[in-house]
Amino acid sequence: MKPLKEKTTASENDSLVDRVEKHIIEYIKENALKAGDALPKELEFAETLGVSRTAIREAMLRLRTLGLVESRKHRGMVILEPDLVHNFEKMLDPALVDVGRLSNLFELRLMLEVGMADFVFARKTPRQLKDLEDIVKNSEEQRCDSFNFSIEEERQFHGKLYEMAGNDILKKFQDVFMPIFQYVHDLNRYQAAYILPEGGKQVTHRDLLEELKQGTPFSFRELMREHLNAHYIKVLGISY
Repeated sequence: MKPLKEKTTASENDSLVDRVEKHIIEYIKENALKAGDALPKELEFAETLGVSRTAIREAMLRLRTLGLVESRKHRGMVILEPDLVHNFEKMLDPALVDVGRLSNLFELRLMLEVGMADFVFARKTPRQLKDLEDIVKNSEEQRCDSFNFSIEEERQFHGKLYEMAGNDILKKFQDVFMPIFQYVHDLNRYQAAYILPEGGKQVTHRDLLEELKQGTPFSFRELMREHLNAHYIKVLGISY
């Protein structure tokens, strides 16, 4: 195992705790430590880096907050497998993030939903299609108008598609995006309603479901783009 680096050097932009945190992360990477491996004791870090145990403790607290380490009885600080999406979610309260960043996240959701068609087709199962059918039937029985659509209906239908894509991180992002989607939707609630182009047809969840059963990844992707067209118009000012 590689030794700890020597004493920290001053940096114009970093605080002492910032520098200690970087040293600890470098130590983890250089020694290829994995989840379950223990870190050296606070005293060893403090003596090698030439800082107080308080600085080491504060740096460790940051890493614990990020989910990178945890304290275990008789072992001290142990490396964890970080839950990246969970940390992301904790910072994304719409009330704490500016509108510009929320809009960027909203755009990211559009990009993901159009881009995941191939994965949905490759990994969908009959059971998942049945679940999606049940979601659509239930929403049709409780149909809202297009302006006051149900956020819960959106969460269930699109959340199932995220699940069908078979990517755990993508599925977790659905939980992050829905509060953002609700917030951006509410901001635009009293804007002029989206008007379909002449001869156009609103693409419903039923349409998407049938395309998922009978179509191709390409046709489903195209239909999903049409389904989200109102949002693209608001974001980009262009129609499909």
